Amino acid sequence: MRRIALAGKPNAGKSTFFSAATMSDVEMANYPFTTIDPNRGVAHARTRCPCNDRDADCGICREGARYVPVELVDIAGLVPGAHTGRGLGNQFLDALTTAEAIVTVIDAAGATTAEGEPVAVGTTDPLEEVAFIEEELEAWMAQIIADNWTSVRRSARAPGFDLDGALADVLSGLGITDRVITAVLREAEYPTQVDAWGDTEFTMLARAVRQRAKPIVVCANKVDIAPTETVAALEEETEAVMTAAIAERTLRRGVDAGMLDYRPGDDSFRVTQDLDEQQRAGLDAIAELLTRYGSTGVQATIDRAVYDRLELITVYPVQNETRWTDASGQMLPDALLLPAGATPRDLAYAVHSDIGEGYLHAVDARTQRRIGEATTLEEGAVVKIVSTAD
Repeated sequence: MRRIALAGKPNAGKSTFFSAATMSDVEMANYPFTTIDPNRGVAHARTRCPCNDRDADCGICREGARYVPVELVDIAGLVPGAHTGRGLGNQFLDALTTAEAIVTVIDAAGATTAEGEPVAVGTTDPLEEVAFIEEELEAWMAQIIADNWTSVRRSARAPGFDLDGALADVLSGLGITDRVITAVLREAEYPTQVDAWGDTEFTMLARAVRQRAKPIVVCANKVDIAPTETVAALEEETEAVMTAAIAERTLRRGVDAGMLDYRPGDDSFRVTQDLDEQQRAGLDAIAELLTRYGSTGVQATIDRAVYDRLELITVYPVQNETRWTDASGQMLPDALLLPAGATPRDLAYAVHSDIGEGYLHAVDARTQRRIGEATTLEEGAVVKIVSTAD
């Protein structure tokens, strides 16, 4: 399952976002470091279900919206200097090593200090938080490279030295693949002699690797209470997703209680029960927020991380290419997230390693025609894999 981490300074609303996205009960409070140990749960990326293209209901999607599971990790709050060990810095950064993408949750209301202490709304500038996480993460990675450079220099004296491999060894513990290192070095300008490397090169490498291996989505949380001028500045100067996590949590709980009809990511909801005056007033405020921003921002944040930053596509493997079902007759039983550019063989391995090893050919279930092994799959592809392992 793909893994996304929630990061940000203490008390920015990460735990509220996590609770809203996963419907998990976690501690939420108006003080720093509410989260100590990482919370883990299942959130979902939203996409259009292929059953929309047939006169059938797969029984899994919600009125045509397919929700594909991803793991969401809410980690301890970050304070300035975390890469040097301040606050819970080392624990925070260690928790990011297995994340494929990072959601930086900032306090759009400007109601918390850099240390996470509550202050009046509008006191602090959320624009200062936008680059906060990436700077701390890159500084941490640069320090790791610097601390291990002596071993790289030693290795460089041996015949057949490979800088790509040496750097991959240094960064392997951070979840950085050889492919990322190779791609970064291919595009970068750097000294050919490792003895000439210094802080400038370490920082350059860390930044380039972070951008490829740990892409970031900025989530401007608490826009429901943020000053209008602050929100305007965030919309104009950043690519942040305007978010009100507490509104999303309210809507999802309303659905669970049978009070509302709502799909995560929708721009509206429908009341299905009689409400008291206080409930009606609260939902009216949320309805105004949805009109203003198009959603609460929680689902949009996850979708941006999955489909934009990670550049993944959703592919649906089936056994019956005519009915789009598995062996038991379930229509479109699985939705898998694959990298853009994935081929039918890649899909076969994603289903199971034995299926991949025994791959024979694939059938496009939409056209019911055999497709080549090098065919590039697209979002929403429905594919039958024929394998000796079947």
